[in-house]
Amino acid sequence: MSRVPIRVRLTLGFAAAMAVVLAVVGLFVYRRVANELLRTVDQTLMGQSREEIHSRSVDADTGSGPTLAQLFGPRGNLRNSQPVGAAPLVGRELLAEAAAGRQVWLDARLPGHTGEWRVLVRPEPSGQGVAVLARSLEPRSESLDHLRHELLIFLPLALLAASLGGYALAAGALRPVEVLRRRAEAVTPGEPSKLPVPPAGDEVSRLAVTLNEMLARLQAAVEHERRFVADASHELRTPLALLRTELDLALRRPRSREELERALRSAADETQRLSRLADDLLLIARADQGPLPIRREVCAAEELLADAALRFATRAGSLGRELRVEETHVHVDADPLRAGQALANLVDNALTHGQGAVVLRAEERGGLVELHVSDGGSGFPREFRARAFDRFSRADEARSGGGSGLGLSIVELVAAAHGGRVGLSDTPSGGADVWISLPSADTAEGAPVTTGPTARVAVTRTGP
Repeated sequence: MSRVPIRVRLTLGFAAAMAVVLAVVGLFVYRRVANELLRTVDQTLMGQSREEIHSRSVDADTGSGPTLAQLFGPRGNLRNSQPVGAAPLVGRELLAEAAAGRQVWLDARLPGHTGEWRVLVRPEPSGQGVAVLARSLEPRSESLDHLRHELLIFLPLALLAASLGGYALAAGALRPVEVLRRRAEAVTPGEPSKLPVPPAGDEVSRLAVTLNEMLARLQAAVEHERRFVADASHELRTPLALLRTELDLALRRPRSREELERALRSAADETQRLSRLADDLLLIARADQGPLPIRREVCAAEELLADAALRFATRAGSLGRELRVEETHVHVDADPLRAGQALANLVDNALTHGQGAVVLRAEERGGLVELHVSDGGSGFPREFRARAFDRFSRADEARSGGGSGLGLSIVELVAAAHGGRVGLSDTPSGGADVWISLPSADTAEGAPVTTGPTARVAVTRTGP
């Protein structure tokens, strides 16, 4: 049944429902007509019985039609009969019951007469006798037979017409769905496409709108993945090309020890860049498959900041930049490895693209702890802020710095894994201020606090 087209299933269900309805209506009409015809016969018998009781005689014209009439005395003796000489229409038990004052109706077959008859046994008001009248039900049976034949012909025809109409209605209602199916079948990931939206504003229209929104999201995801693959290929190709060039130059002719060391050192730098880029790509790919796995523990925010600063102390010193960690006593409930990775990306960005001192500080707001990394540079360009956390997104001036454009997107992934968020703004001096918010450890009472030798240590590096 599941393989039957929907329009056929709808038509079969509609036909079954209509068959039940038509059968109930036909039965109701038949019973109603039968009762009305029987009531007409009863009214006729009652009228004739009143005349006969009033006149205490049997009308001679009564026996010429489908009605028989007899008058009985109080002792059950037949006084008058029409037709004359006819046998008693009822037995003495019914006569005695009527003589006791009860009016009796019955359907019976009368001796000497064909068919079924409607019989009325009615006592006279004075108690001096009983009137018995019988009227043939053959005209009623003939009328009911005609009605039954007409219903047996009309109802199947009505059911057939209703089924054809139901099929046409179902086909018309599902025609927009078929149009949507054909257009959806022609959709390819190579070019954007939209499904036609019926103007009716019904469920099919809302389905088309929903499908168009889904196609738009899928198209955006496909474009995003294409850009991701293209950018990843570009980022991988550049260090690979530099690495190959350095090795080719080193092998092209005999080199001195110093030249070979410079070539190997350059190759090691490119290899490190490749390794870091591969790690970032693997992290993003893992995040696309599901939430990042994290191992929460309560740790001091100042320790995380100081550890990130110490990791870049040598680099900051070589650049003549200052790294400063502001004292704080708040704690976070986070994975220290992931949080340290996010802070390292922020500090790396500040050293690569910013200027002046790099300040690391923590602020507690609304149950979250914001870990800020700010610098004294020119800040983010306005047109870049909306896409700062997109993958491979870099400002024009940042492209010359050799970054992959994945640092801030990884920071956002780490924040999302902890239920936090990221943000950026300008410092009062005009530099960039980027932060990641992590859950505060105030609700994690009793959990062990991670401590280390760098906790609550301000790190400052000045130029040579």
